[in-house]
Amino acid sequence: VAKRFRWEANRRPTMAATGVQPVPSKRLRAEATSDQHQLADPKEMQRRLFQELSRMFADEVPLYGASLEVNCVCNRTAASLLESTYQGLHLSDAVLEQTSMERHGAIRIGTAQEYEWIGRFFAVFDMEPHDFYDMTNLGTKSQPIIATAFRSASQPENRMFTSLLQTSYFDDTTSQRIEARLAHRQIVSDRARELIEKSEMQGGLVTKDAEELIQEARNSIFKWSGHGHDRELYEDLCKAGFNIAADIACFDTHHLNHLTPNTLCIDLYTSAMKYCLGEISESAFRMQAAVALQQHAKMVDSAMLRLFFNHLTHDVVGKFRFSELKQGVVDELVDDLVQCLAKEQFAFNRLPHSGFKDQIEGPAPEAPVLLRQTSYKALSEAVCFREQDGREIRATHSARFGEIEQRGYATTAKGRVLYDRCLALATKTQAEAGCPEEAAEAYAKAFQPFPSTLDSLCQQGLVFAIYAPSATGLAAKGRIQETSLDKLVQAGYVHREPQRYEDFLPFSAAGIFASNLKQYGTTCTAAQKPTFTKQSLEKVLGRSIFDPASLCKQVEHESVQHVLHALGISGSRTIE
Repeated sequence: VAKRFRWEANRRPTMAATGVQPVPSKRLRAEATSDQHQLADPKEMQRRLFQELSRMFADEVPLYGASLEVNCVCNRTAASLLESTYQGLHLSDAVLEQTSMERHGAIRIGTAQEYEWIGRFFAVFDMEPHDFYDMTNLGTKSQPIIATAFRSASQPENRMFTSLLQTSYFDDTTSQRIEARLAHRQIVSDRARELIEKSEMQGGLVTKDAEELIQEARNSIFKWSGHGHDRELYEDLCKAGFNIAADIACFDTHHLNHLTPNTLCIDLYTSAMKYCLGEISESAFRMQAAVALQQHAKMVDSAMLRLFFNHLTHDVVGKFRFSELKQGVVDELVDDLVQCLAKEQFAFNRLPHSGFKDQIEGPAPEAPVLLRQTSYKALSEAVCFREQDGREIRATHSARFGEIEQRGYATTAKGRVLYDRCLALATKTQAEAGCPEEAAEAYAKAFQPFPSTLDSLCQQGLVFAIYAPSATGLAAKGRIQETSLDKLVQAGYVHREPQRYEDFLPFSAAGIFASNLKQYGTTCTAAQKPTFTKQSLEKVLGRSIFDPASLCKQVEHESVQHVLHALGISGSRTIE
């Protein structure tokens, strides 16, 4: 049986190609001469980095650690539901832990120099820049930042959405004040820079050095200090609606704004968190949880199973026996969930919190594409501003929140156009609705043009897939006359596998920002609004930014070529 086809993206460009030329110190050159053949695995280093960041964030924000426990419980409930409908499916605690361990973080950077160092830092951990996000051009949701996301090119487990403040978005006086404040800050320590340069020189780090760099990240680069400077600038920016700029410019460190886990059923998690925070009653939670689980059972077919759990191959899933959801299963699962969340550890209403976001961002649950995300709102945290005259001013600041996400299928250009059209309609009709129930119905109706299955989505050219020859197809090699890809799949000669969306939605991210900053968007105050481009951010990084859609397209194309060759379909014929 053929293994699932996988495509590996090209490795990181050489330093010469990027134009970044580090000048190593004598100490660095001496250290780089030993242990070059015992380098740590960058992917394993990445896992260690995000484990440490998760521990750090849980120490800093107790509600984050508590929300991870809710996610684990909800994922176990969703998995039990799937096990009841797919006979033969067993999802162990280890599998669920691996699924729940994925993290998507976010940091905001102040200067181009800091941003370049952060890009070089993530490269040590096999994390490349993917896609360009212009957050200054989102209409009423605009913010004074541009961004990329650092992640592995192939089968990413972790991501870091990394924003760069654009001071040219502001009037000259404000811009100069921000730049003067940031000019005195060094985020990446001298030792971290030495280790980054060492990795660039020798193609990686030995385990001891890797662990030291991880601790530098935990203890300085991403750690919340609660210490700010220039209270007057902070207040002026916030009063003008530039809360993000205040968060970036007026504190000692970058600090994580959130660290998002992966969930199997975002609607279930959302209801559970609102219940634990005391925002909805037990009866309301029972009703919402039952609806979420019934919808989950309806939506998760064999393709979605493989999207959620990449250890499941097409052949393995094909051996499961599907059965309709039995009466009473959902009620029993909800009873168990309520009993679990009644434990003292889930009484989140006793923890400091600002409530949960009203709406999930992204497509309706019936449209299994792209990304759905929501969050508990940013906490109000104590900070201390240290002024130049020695005064210390106590205040509060809100910037760090708790996001959650559920990922769907990666869309083609055609699929993304359809998504944008559906989202525009959903936003309009939702705003015109007379009550929350009508608003939810209008939002869901707007996304009805999207089919709910992978096969239908592919047949309409809306999502990318990966194709692989089946055992039946390999047995018929050289005798297959069919050239329609859909018919080859239907005949059982070819397996169609999903490609997961691994990136971000600017409009959704802006919606998260709006909820957490308590302000909807910003307006450029520069005399003339500047234009920000992918090329300008690439210049800052000193290297190219990957286009995720092109990568998905290449993965699909190469898998089709693999099918042609494996099934003995002549090169003069093409698969339609």
